[in-house]
Amino acid sequence: MEAISKNFFLYLSNNKVLDRLAKRFGTNFGADKIVGGETISQAMPIIQKLNHEGLHVTVDHLGEFVASEEEARQRTEECMHSIQAIATHGAQSEVSLKLTSLGLDISRDIVIEHMHRILQEAAKYDITVTIDMEDSSRCGQTLDIYKELKAQYPNLGTVVQSYLYRSDQDLDELSPLDPYLRLVKGAYKESGKVAFPEKRLVDDNLKHLIKKNLLNGHYTAIASHDDAIIDFTKQLVQENNIPNDRFEFQMLYGMRNETQAQLAKEGYKVRVYLPYGEDWYGYFMRRLAERPANIAFALRGIFSK
Repeated sequence: MEAISKNFFLYLSNNKVLDRLAKRFGTNFGADKIVGGETISQAMPIIQKLNHEGLHVTVDHLGEFVASEEEARQRTEECMHSIQAIATHGAQSEVSLKLTSLGLDISRDIVIEHMHRILQEAAKYDITVTIDMEDSSRCGQTLDIYKELKAQYPNLGTVVQSYLYRSDQDLDELSPLDPYLRLVKGAYKESGKVAFPEKRLVDDNLKHLIKKNLLNGHYTAIASHDDAIIDFTKQLVQENNIPNDRFEFQMLYGMRNETQAQLAKEGYKVRVYLPYGEDWYGYFMRRLAERPANIAFALRGIFSK
């Protein structure tokens, strides 16, 4: 039943008709519980509140698969606007972005041009930018672009997904760059030809990647709501005397708030992934696909306004 539910919501995440309806009706249907509004101005009070609670943030202007160069330029301007807003308010926040939102499916040259603009703006304020990972068909392109840009922009991170077979080798190839990596399980529907088909194998690989990256001495963001993964990381860093400034836990806005607060209270760095924007629909559906508990969470959001 869980597999059926996951496939159902992943299928819905790609439905263009429902996406258009979602933009029309805004962040209703519980999405406002996990999305920080439609603009950076709406998201900023949430960022400041989270900072006040001892939590760091990364903001993501939602949107992917742009259809024109003009739309890609608009998304680039929005990323730069987010960076400027973070700096103006002195917020403890990074920025996350998807390369498809900057025109990856249109032209690699366009993406590189847009990334240079964003990264130059971020460098002015010493703000880290993380390139989010998308589906497996774009993984190689994303990592190639990351490798090209990382030498020039130290404050650049990216994401490795443990459900992909290739991820262990990707860590080896990234290691010489001293990468800042967010390690996640992965949230896209993938073929068994490229991804582990069982949750147990995905979890085991995530633990392997966490251990490998930390023991290699690279900064590691452990992005998981899974208590087993969190406890594994705690034990690993304790046994290997890894200082707290070499890693952080990351969780989604609106998910496991008590755990976030407890980890921060224990002295761990916790970063909250806060998406905002009109294109929230695909993101929301993927979150529902990840965990059945998220469906109940969303339903509570609808009827508790």
